[in-house]
Amino acid sequence: MREAARENERGSALVDFLLVSVLVTALMLAVVQLALTLHVRTVLIDAAAEGARFGALHGSSITAGQERTAALIDATLPSAYAQQVTAELGSADGVELVQVHVSAPVPVIGLLGPSGVISVTGRAVAE
Repeated sequence: MREAARENERGSALVDFLLVSVLVTALMLAVVQLALTLHVRTVLIDAAAEGARFGALHGSSITAGQERTAALIDATLPSAYAQQVTAELGSADGVELVQVHVSAPVPVIGLLGPSGVISVTGRAVAE
């Protein structure tokens, strides 16, 4: 009786391995994708803040800050991420600010594939 039960389970370890490995692989790909999305977000935030600081310098312009932001994004990510960069003067509590806004696609499948949109803003006090 026991030998018949063992004969029926022959090959089940292979199926178990296959099912578990597919789930583990999918989980690892999801973690890598999350890390990539957070990397893109961090690069955009840093570039917008640096562009705002550059545009706020004495003798600089908001256009220079906008160009600096686009150049930083273009140096790190594909050029599609630097397409929608805008800069403007603003104020908060009576203080003049340079604001740089970046809207870029959020990668869903690697850096390719369908995507959403992430918007970030960098601000710096104008000198």
